[in-house]
Order: sequence, then structure tokens, then C-alpha cells
Amino acid sequence: MISRLRLVPLWGAVEALDHLPDPDEPRRVEHYGHADASRPKACEMPDPEERERAYEAMQAHVCPQTRDQAEIGQQRDGNDRRRYWDQVPRLLDMRLDCQERWPADQQPAADRSADPPGSYRSDAGFYLRPERHAEVVAAIGRVREDEPAISADVQQVEQENTQGGYLAGFKFRLKEDDRLKEKVAEGLSTIGPDAEPEEMLQQVPDAIRYTFCLRSETYTTGYYDITGRLESLGYEMYESKNSWNAAEYKGINTRWVTVERQRFEVQVHTPESFHAKQCITHVAYERIRNPLTSDEERTELRAFEREVCSHIEVPHGAADIPAFKKEGF
Repeated sequence: MISRLRLVPLWGAVEALDHLPDPDEPRRVEHYGHADASRPKACEMPDPEERERAYEAMQAHVCPQTRDQAEIGQQRDGNDRRRYWDQVPRLLDMRLDCQERWPADQQPAADRSADPPGSYRSDAGFYLRPERHAEVVAAIGRVREDEPAISADVQQVEQENTQGGYLAGFKFRLKEDDRLKEKVAEGLSTIGPDAEPEEMLQQVPDAIRYTFCLRSETYTTGYYDITGRLESLGYEMYESKNSWNAAEYKGINTRWVTVERQRFEVQVHTPESFHAKQCITHVAYERIRNPLTSDEERTELRAFEREVCSHIEVPHGAADIPAFKKEGF
């Protein structure tokens, strides 16, 4: 069992590490529109390998797999937040119960027995013939080329925002190849086989994605600080989906486009809403979106998501942040 006394310094150390940009990433600090004198002083950055080891150690604490590992009671600094962290052991039990009731290995699998070599079929059954699969692989490579410059700017925003917003899960900023292939295959099945994979991938909103975390008391001000800085760097926000009033998910998902028309996503969470999404309900979300999942299981998993989200504090003013979508997107 994890000692609570050990968790506090570990969390604090990793939080400090994870707020810092990776020194190995390229940076473009010259085109943020503030005088040098007004910029916060850059922090001294730790060794990237040290930061990664600390991040993984933190994950072992805040994303426990079982109730016995969920001694995270020190993550408290308010009655509402304490309510969430105190519920985590029970919510993990509920997640385990769902997994035991609906084992992944008993879910119907896609039949690939007749698929030709070089083709692709997702677990949900979406298919790419061999030549289309090769085109998608090449297109994914071109999307990957756009990521470093975007990441440099996002890390700049992390370093310079004034409300303590920090990047969480930065190592997962690129959607997995299989998920991108599945999205293209699903799109081709609905749009039509003549659609261009590269154009489809460029329009996937979260092929490149980031998450900022903000404390509840600075969340609303921090949201406007972060989005304003991204806009000052030349990015256009074309959609903001506010889910703080939703029952099955808490947070705001913003969608952006570069001058070259590559889209990316920036989620804005509190530590509690991010933990719930990443460590508690992610498996349920994946099962719900799979068309092979039964209606009975999907109903139960949605009820589980609602239970988790009912314990998350809604930051003051967060629900009033306007949602919008620009025409043409």
C-alpha cells in the first residue's frame, strides 16, 4: 500500500517538473507579442530523462489500477476537490467491476481472416484496402511533420501563462497510428471511397492534441489567458466545446487550425477532471465509442461515467465560458 507521506513530495516535485518545457524541443519565443521585460523569467529545466522518470512515478500514484493502490488522500485543498479524491478508491472499484462484467477478450472481434496482405481493419471493423492503407500511412507521416512547431508554441504558452496552467500527458500529444487509420477508414465508409486520405487526416481535430490543467480557482481566467496566447501566436480557434454542464464528461475541448490548415486540439481541465478522464473513465469511453459494444454494456458504462463526473467540482465561471463553432469547419 502506498504511503501518504511519500506521495506529497513526489506529487509536488513532478508537478514542478511537468510544468517545464522540454529543452530538446524547438522553441519560437520571438513572436509572442510582449516586451521582454514583461515576460516571466524562464525556469531552469531538469534533465529530460529525469523528468520522464518522475512523470512515470507520478502516474503510478495518481493512476492506480486497484483500490488498494489509491491512497491519494493528500490531493486535497478544498471541500469539493476533497470530495472527488475521497471517492477515487470507490470509483476504481466500480471501474474494475465494469471490466469484470464486460471483459475485453469477450467483446466481439473484427474478422480479418479474409483480408489481403497490406490491408488494415480496425477492432471496430473499419477497413482500408492495401493501396489505401499505404496512402494513409504516408499521410500520417506528413501530419507528424507539423507537430514539432506546434508543440514548441504550446510549450511556450505553458511557460508564459500567468495562471499556473501546465501541460499534462504531453507525451501523448500524437494520436496513435491505428486510431488515425481507423478515423480515415470510418470516413471513407461514409464520405465515399474517392476522398483523399491526406485531406481527411488534416481535418481530424485531434491527430495532434494537448491538455492544459488549471487549478479550480484560476480555471476561468486561465482559460482566456491560454487561448489568448495561442491566438497571438497565429493559431485560429474554430471551435470550443464546453462540457462543464454535461453529465458524462467535464472540461473544455478547443479546436485550432494552423496557417497551413493543420488542425489540433487543446483540452482545458482541472487536475480532478483530467484524472477522471485519463485514469478512471478512459476505458469506458473507448468501449462506448466501439460500434461492436452491446447496448446493455454501453448503458452501464455511461451510468458509470455520470457517477464519476458527479463528484468533480465545476470551477466558478467555467460553465459560462461560451461554446462556439466557426462557419466552414
